[in-house]
Amino acid sequence: MTRHFIATILTLITLTTTAQNKMRPVDELINKTDSGWTLVKDWIKSAKNKVEILAVDTVKAKDALYKTQVTTRSPMGAVVYMTGGLLIDDGWIRILGSGNAKLGRTLPDWNKGKSFKEFGEIPSFLLIADDAVGGLYLLNGGGLGKDFGKIYYFSPDNLEYESLDITYTEFLQFCFNNDLDKFYKGNRWTKWRDEVSKLDGDKVFSFYPFLWTKEGKDINKNTRKAVSVEEQYSLNLDMRKQLGLDK
Repeated sequence: MTRHFIATILTLITLTTTAQNKMRPVDELINKTDSGWTLVKDWIKSAKNKVEILAVDTVKAKDALYKTQVTTRSPMGAVVYMTGGLLIDDGWIRILGSGNAKLGRTLPDWNKGKSFKEFGEIPSFLLIADDAVGGLYLLNGGGLGKDFGKIYYFSPDNLEYESLDITYTEFLQFCFNNDLDKFYKGNRWTKWRDEVSKLDGDKVFSFYPFLWTKEGKDINKNTRKAVSVEEQYSLNLDMRKQLGLDK
């Protein structure tokens, strides 16, 4: 796992140094001899959870890789360049890649205006994935804590950023093999799979009462509707401010 941790750190260092210099051309980011996709593909083949690899558009993939400025030697670069994204557990978790009809957002475009203003800037974090109930997975670039290179989960049931103490590579393994029913205990309702499997990858379920309220703790009693992930993202950040959670 040491090699994978180093790859994550190198990814973030690449993002930082590139932002301080000229953006690297896409051909320099495509590693033709040691692609991280070989590893990721093998992990997917042996995954305990259902993983759907979304078809990739080569032109969009090159654009997304260029904007992200990571190499395909890293698992993140491989996912961006080789997939339109990954859907885990019938779409419950959506790992961002270079976009697809089922998941229109690309990793760099989704982050623009959130973790950085212009492509090539140093991101304090990267939004790398999200889930059907509005939870977010973020790679810490220094803006979330001192654990540089680790993944955080923004939980919709408390509006807090929780460190998972895992790297991007370990996050993929988490998605592929972890007991997601256990991790999401209390946030999955009866027959959730039928609804989530039909949900657009750019939408999430919004609940009322809110999941973070005392009244909203029993998810089976809440009303829910599909809204754009952008709308839910903005709402969650506004709620954090109103509750005084942002210091």
